[in-house]
Amino acid sequence: MKKYLALFLALCMLLALAACGEPSEPVGSSEPPADSGEPVSEEPVEAELDIMMSFPQFMDQWETYCKQFEEKMLAEENIKLTINLEMPSSGDYESVLQTRLTGDDAPDLFTLHSNNIAAYYDAGHLADLSGEALAEKIYPDVAAMVTYDGKLLGVPIESQAWGPLYNKAIFEECGLEVPNTLDELKNVVAVLEENGYTPFMLAFQEQWVPQLMTALTLGGKVSGEVPDWVDRMNAGEGSYTEMAEIFDVIDLIMQHGTDRAMEQGSEAGAAAFANGEAAMFVQGTWASGTIMTTNPDMQLGVFALPINNNVDCTRVNLSVSTTLAVHPSSDEMDLALKFANYVLDDADSSALFESCSFNPLATCHTYEPASWVADASAYVSEGRCYKDLVLPSAVTDEQGRLLQEYYVGSVTKDEMIQRLDEVYAQTIAG
Repeated sequence: MKKYLALFLALCMLLALAACGEPSEPVGSSEPPADSGEPVSEEPVEAELDIMMSFPQFMDQWETYCKQFEEKMLAEENIKLTINLEMPSSGDYESVLQTRLTGDDAPDLFTLHSNNIAAYYDAGHLADLSGEALAEKIYPDVAAMVTYDGKLLGVPIESQAWGPLYNKAIFEECGLEVPNTLDELKNVVAVLEENGYTPFMLAFQEQWVPQLMTALTLGGKVSGEVPDWVDRMNAGEGSYTEMAEIFDVIDLIMQHGTDRAMEQGSEAGAAAFANGEAAMFVQGTWASGTIMTTNPDMQLGVFALPINNNVDCTRVNLSVSTTLAVHPSSDEMDLALKFANYVLDDADSSALFESCSFNPLATCHTYEPASWVADASAYVSEGRCYKDLVLPSAVTDEQGRLLQEYYVGSVTKDEMIQRLDEVYAQTIAG
């Protein structure tokens, strides 16, 4: 009996020691017990997006928006996203983008002019966004301008009606109204000079700025009097000699503008204009950010540039000048598409577009446009607008370069016309 009692006590001691040797919770582990019901924490997944945009004047606004998207991805999807935002100068943008696209270094997203959508799509650089949520938000007339081959190929950003900018306070002081004919514009110039004001701000250091004069004058002349000119140029049957009249207003602008135009860039010109150094500036409403930052009290307006004395040629340009595209070979396609949709986000997009003074272009935009945007929109409502002409990019670039030379006197009007005909012919010949 004593033998069995000893065995029983020994067994109890062993069981007690075993129980004492096992902790009630795992030691040295941050993981909760499997049956605790608590969520298991995970490290964020890291990712990068490369984005190229063509409007450095809005760098601050878009850097802020990219940061918002990074925070959104971390909070909602546990993705630690880094956006590399690149904004080359407007004059260099196209060449930098082309180098990256042809060098197998395409950004995940990039901006382009809606006029170039067909060429970029045919080259294989644009993803189809037709199935994205953003497609249902864009106003139909705007969506049509970024659609090709039945596909929505970009997110419109700058849907603009634009013409030359002017200082409303100076016009009011001089008793002036916006001109509708070339003779009226000449009178505006004369009255401004009589009152001690320089009529036009000239900032021709970057060739895209003087090119705005050909964009507006050709657009007005073609839409008002020669609607088949672009088609005939593309068929090799037209000539810039038919457009020679545009030099009447170009000469007026150049002869009555600020000094040292070739030393002044677009940003410096916008700031100088805001400070009252000239009454008018052949720039678009995209310059309003710099202007209103420089002089928040400025009374900024927009008018249609007269080409001749035919009011039907006096129109504003209506275009989607900046479109955001997604490259189809993006290594982060899901995130690239999410960012594209975020540009038209229901909660955040309105504040972004309003801060850049862009036109509302989607159902998610609920803000009131700035007064200068409303000025241009009034021309559109009257039917006094034209869709941005689609010219070969090489021709557009040549127009800007030649206008710089024309300003300094190294080419004549006839030489410029001849050269533009040659470049156009070479371009369509391939």
